Amino acid sequence: MPTYAYACADCGHAFDIVQSFSDDALTTCPQCQGRLRKQFNAVGVVFKGGGFYRNDSRSTSASSDSATSSSSSSDSSTGSTASTTSSTAS
Repeated sequence: MPTYAYACADCGHAFDIVQSFSDDALTTCPQCQGRLRKQFNAVGVVFKGGGFYRNDSRSTSASSDSATSSSSSSDSSTGSTASTTSSTAS
């Protein structure tokens, strides 16, 4: 269950509480019965490795495209050499 941070708009009292996703947000301060505000903090998530950025996926697809085109060009050059050899042999 996640931990939520609340702060009172009237007295400034701040506290954390563990609540379920289905629980309603707290609205009254436990000390002064004032209005509570939910505080949002930075999330501690770190993405490591390749494939998380747009340019990571583009560089791998560009290299696979160039590999495909170079293999097809080598096939065509091999095929022309074979036809030259067969016409010379006859």
